[in-house]
Amino acid sequence: MTVRLSDEARRLIAAFEDETDATAVDCVVDDDHDRVVYVVAAGEMGSAIGEGGSRVEELQDKLGRTVVLVEDAPTPEGFVANALSPAAVYNVTISENDTTVAYAEVAHDDKGVAIGSNGRNIQTAKELAERHYGIDDIQLT
Repeated sequence: MTVRLSDEARRLIAAFEDETDATAVDCVVDDDHDRVVYVVAAGEMGSAIGEGGSRVEELQDKLGRTVVLVEDAPTPEGFVANALSPAAVYNVTISENDTTVAYAEVAHDDKGVAIGSNGRNIQTAKELAERHYGIDDIQLT
């Protein structure tokens, strides 16, 4: 799927790449929670985070917002699991009927983490899954 980026998202991706030497393939601005969510190219998460989280911290200071990183994945199942991180996701199954739904098996103790405060984590995961793989919904099991 083709991801369309706003001018603001392009500027934020440029700032991310300058600060981290990692590649961002997508960026979602979450003004409601004063955060920016980046989808980082697969295999580049270590570079994006930096030693002890130093690069993320520097980027947060520069942007004045919380920065959240999601690692890209070559499969929709892997992508959904990464989007729900740091929750422990055991398995993701994709069901395609009238709509495409990802069923994510999440550790019982991590369901709150997957959902996030006021549902912000699951909403972001749903938005990213729709943008990248055309997934209409994510259900936690």
